[in-house]
Amino acid sequence: MQQRLRRTYSHVEEDDVVSLEESTRHVLVQLMAEEDRLHVVSIVGMGGIGKTTLARKVYNHIDVKRHFDCCAWAFISQQCRPTEVLQDLLIKLLPGEQNDDKLVETQLVKRLYDGLKEKRYLIVFDDVWKSDDWDKFKPAFPKGKKGSKILFTTRHKNVALHADPCNSPIELSFLTDDESWKLFKTKAFPGNKTESHACPEELEMPGRDMVKKCGGLPLAIAVLGGLLATKKTRAEWEMVQRNINAHLNNFPLQEDWEISKEELIRLWIAEGFISPSWESREGMLMEEVAERFLEELIDRCLVQVGRRDYTGTSVKTCRIHDLLRDLCARKAEKENFLKIIQPSLMENDDHVNLTPSMARIIAVHPSKRYVVLNGNHPNLRSLLFFQAKLMELNISKCNDFKFLRVLNLVRNEVDRWHVSNEIGNLCHLRYLKLRVPKSGGVILPRSIGKLKNLHTLDIFDLESSIPHVLFKWRRLRHVIVNGLSIEDANLLGRDILKNMETLKNIRGKSLNQNNAVFDLTNVRSLKIYFERLKDVQLIVKALTESQRLRSLYMGFSALRSVHSVSSPDLEPLSHCHHLSKLSLRGVIREDPQSSHHVLNFLPASIVQLTLERSYVKQDPMAVLGKLRHLRTLRLWTFSYKGTKMVCSANDFLQLDFLSFHELCDLEEWQIEEGTMPRLRSLSLSLIPNLRTFPEGLRYVTALQEMQLCYLKRSLVERIQVIDGREGEDFSKVRHIPSIRMTPMLRG
Repeated sequence: MQQRLRRTYSHVEEDDVVSLEESTRHVLVQLMAEEDRLHVVSIVGMGGIGKTTLARKVYNHIDVKRHFDCCAWAFISQQCRPTEVLQDLLIKLLPGEQNDDKLVETQLVKRLYDGLKEKRYLIVFDDVWKSDDWDKFKPAFPKGKKGSKILFTTRHKNVALHADPCNSPIELSFLTDDESWKLFKTKAFPGNKTESHACPEELEMPGRDMVKKCGGLPLAIAVLGGLLATKKTRAEWEMVQRNINAHLNNFPLQEDWEISKEELIRLWIAEGFISPSWESREGMLMEEVAERFLEELIDRCLVQVGRRDYTGTSVKTCRIHDLLRDLCARKAEKENFLKIIQPSLMENDDHVNLTPSMARIIAVHPSKRYVVLNGNHPNLRSLLFFQAKLMELNISKCNDFKFLRVLNLVRNEVDRWHVSNEIGNLCHLRYLKLRVPKSGGVILPRSIGKLKNLHTLDIFDLESSIPHVLFKWRRLRHVIVNGLSIEDANLLGRDILKNMETLKNIRGKSLNQNNAVFDLTNVRSLKIYFERLKDVQLIVKALTESQRLRSLYMGFSALRSVHSVSSPDLEPLSHCHHLSKLSLRGVIREDPQSSHHVLNFLPASIVQLTLERSYVKQDPMAVLGKLRHLRTLRLWTFSYKGTKMVCSANDFLQLDFLSFHELCDLEEWQIEEGTMPRLRSLSLSLIPNLRTFPEGLRYVTALQEMQLCYLKRSLVERIQVIDGREGEDFSKVRHIPSIRMTPMLRG
């Protein structure tokens, strides 16, 4: 019954399709291309986003009917029946063939193959779930006449790429608010076509509220519109609105809520969702296994990518659609796995009563007052607090939470947080994240040393020192603590360091003792502050041995003054071939005897580069422009002390984001035609002596946004339109869609 209800047909066209024009053109271009091989074109997206609607619109397009000799539509679904599909295709594609119900699968494949060899054909496979399904059908389809095509719709991106790795799937987006409202009106008021499906004024407010709950998902909007089409009064609409709100408000919806990929993966590992056995069996870190799982969820359109990281390919943040989140939360609560608590905003004190029968994961979204936990919950595994304004948490009775693995707390009502000594009783804790306001600090008790199972320690605002015993924890993998310094080198045991993957804000001398840095064989993200020149030399040399290091921050501005003769030798960094993100803060001394540029040490693999207080006198663009993978470049505070900068033709071919900040000596910036062809975002701030905007800025046609801050007012006015009159340099920036200007300097 489910399959019959879900079955799609090519002839059932939908009226009032919204926002598919661009996608339709994209699909048509691919279908009409006359390649020599059989191409598979795929439409990918989550359920209800309009894949079948788009496929049907293209399938019935007049140009498609003229282009192909024959066309056929096949509905696949989760319960794929190859023999039935092949029989159906044989009837549609080769109507002259004698149909024999007794033919087996291999015979059907042979007949289709022979019948299509001399034809230019199009076949739509709607709702494909598994790669294996395509593998069963593939032998039935020859190359055919030039330009034959297969069109897929699927929720799984990996299925599309399996069918044709050379063709990028067409991924559908959610509707905007305006598009959602337009679609809703066509469904809720189908008879008002002459008035563009006008909505009565008294129904617009509840209507827009309900449409917003659909999160831009076309199917949900269409269903809602169809439901409300039968209801004519405001009272009826408000009743539906109350039912929807009652259904969704049990689970607080955080609009545009995204979670960091790194944080999500660390939580998965702490909960035990990723088995350590993968490391020995697959030769991968648990974090790498978890990242593979996350990518699979994204490929299945169950998780959405929020933002990509500096590489432009890996995920930085992710989220799930509100309706899918609601479904998951209800299922998780039914299975007693997750409980989301949102105390009333009207109460002065929010009391959360815990009981042994509650879910193993509790997430609390507190109000603006206090949160007090009462009772006990010996089976509790994760306790997560989000968006706390004021919070009071009494964990003195830690025996009531003795199996707790994850503790994520934010306190915004205190400047200094003396963490209770009782926290040491949480002996199973694997993930500890504590936050206070930026001006405050966290003071840990010595009992923290009892947490031997800790994987992640994230206390950026730490005031007190960490007990030495912490660095005997063999399971510790991620340490994000400011000003981390270990006086006793023996504390940094080799078994500890070899498991470390994230180590941020550590002092260089701590890693130099007993050559400890050579044991950081699995570190992927490292942030070090140096106070001694000799520490830089050893550590930089050691890092060249790392095969996993991807992100490195080195702060050595405290070494000596800018006029000091001594400066670190960074040349060994050129051998860090896996390094993709590099930040350097400190003087990079130029050798007057050398004929090479001072920045020649930068490895070719760099994708994101930040320089601060480097005091480089040679034009850095001569070297940076040749970094073929560079996508993000930040030249900040005194990184360049020269007066002229030139971006040459055919340089910066991958650059996407460029930021100049506090380059006080820069007077002239030249941009040659053919440089920075992919630059989309430009930020200029605190460049008080810049005389004019580059003439070549007009050639950077991909530029979408430019932000200007604390430049000379007279300079900025030259690119503005004031009282209808264009400034003399307006033509240089006319092509940029968005230019944001914040306070300017006099002059």
